[in-house]
Amino acid sequence: MSTRGWLAFAALGAIWGVPYFFIKLAVQEISPLVVAWSRLALAAAVLLPIAWHRGALRGLWAHKGAIFAFAIIEFVVPFTAISVGERWIDSSVAGILIAAVPLTISVISRYFGQHEPLGSWRLIGLVVGLFGVITLLGFGGIHGLTGWAGAGCMLLATVGYAVGPLIIQRHLAGLDSIGPVAASQATASLVLLVPALLAWPQHMPSATTWISIAVLGLLCSAVAMLLMFYLVLHAGPARASVITYINPMVATLLGALFLDERLGLGGYASLALILAGSWLATRGSQPKPSQPQPEPA
Repeated sequence: MSTRGWLAFAALGAIWGVPYFFIKLAVQEISPLVVAWSRLALAAAVLLPIAWHRGALRGLWAHKGAIFAFAIIEFVVPFTAISVGERWIDSSVAGILIAAVPLTISVISRYFGQHEPLGSWRLIGLVVGLFGVITLLGFGGIHGLTGWAGAGCMLLATVGYAVGPLIIQRHLAGLDSIGPVAASQATASLVLLVPALLAWPQHMPSATTWISIAVLGLLCSAVAMLLMFYLVLHAGPARASVITYINPMVATLLGALFLDERLGLGGYASLALILAGSWLATRGSQPKPSQPQPEPA
């Protein structure tokens, strides 16, 4: 990657380690649906005028199927699932489980036209990473039925985050990134509007919650998705997703410093296994796309 690519990689890795901390703060006072909708609506409100001014919204109707699918898979499902899950598990555990995104991409990428051979090292990486997830679920702070439900929410979000970059590369490459980002976030906010209104808080949230929503919307949704599009198109979806090497470290540090979260030996061992497995599973040559297929209607 270029120097600009590495800078984008470092910035996005740090930025996407932050949401778990602020989501944890926000869901103490407001519904997960309101958290998910608010950050999407705020991001769309910022990005849509910029995209319109740049002319990046022209021609997007031809990609309406991919944009809608991206909105649901990358935003509606993961944002809601993470917000729900963090009511029941620590923010650091959430960040570590999301670190399994590169492993998931390695498994499902062949269904999106990416045909990189699954060599011995990559297979070892998948096994090591899976063992790390199992270790975290068994020994890393997952307790009771609600804890397992929270972990399930994180794994659902992981699948969404794995499919999203593949949709970008398969169906949205070549577009000005701000156009699909703004359109998909606006679409996602419309999908969540009615559920969020039904769950709207009866009392005014605190300043901490409002600040958390602002950070989630402006930094973690608007700026981060522009960086993600840039990395996917310049480094490929598997390598762009390797930002999840950094995310859980940031999430764990914030959780330990400000939320008094403690992973324990099992949690840290799980983190090491997942990161090692992700590195092994995504090493080697970049995937080569198959022959182009028709865009979704």
